[in-house]
Amino acid sequence: MTIKSDRWIRQMSQDHGMIEPFESGQVRYKGDEKLISYGTSSYGYDVRCADEFKVFTNIHSATVDPKAFDEKSFVDVKGEYCIIPPNSFALARTVEYFRIPEDVLTVCLGKSTYARCGIIVNVTPLEPEWEGHVTLEFSNTTTLPAKIYAGEGVAQMLFFQSDERCETTYKDRGGKYQGQTGVTLPRT
Repeated sequence: MTIKSDRWIRQMSQDHGMIEPFESGQVRYKGDEKLISYGTSSYGYDVRCADEFKVFTNIHSATVDPKAFDEKSFVDVKGEYCIIPPNSFALARTVEYFRIPEDVLTVCLGKSTYARCGIIVNVTPLEPEWEGHVTLEFSNTTTLPAKIYAGEGVAQMLFFQSDERCETTYKDRGGKYQGQTGVTLPRT
């Protein structure tokens, strides 16, 4: 198994639509405004956060149950940024739509800019032949409100290619999050 380089990421995105929309280099500015970078890096791709968020709230005193998740536990927010309350979390999605090749596993790690502010990004691996917008979870581990910027870099995807195809891909088994768009809540 090997980690894939910037050349491979560019080729797969341009020839096979692996990442759409795709940025072939690192974007650090929008005009004169400095951004949290996104786009292709040496051995990964820095994804952007879209402008739609679901912020966790406990106004209904619900129990968090992954088998029966209550949508009323979230407040929808749309905008250039999102404020996450102290010791809480928000869900968002990537701007980019992914189509993962059949022999590739993709792992997501948070960007250091957010990590240094106590904001943890959590994403499960993108399995072979999975496709969709990636649902992102931002945990605010601090005792202060935290700000997440839409349209800017929030996490880095690393692509690992196996020396053989797995027996059953995510698509083969009809995974429940296949083709997801928007911010996707837990499904059973």
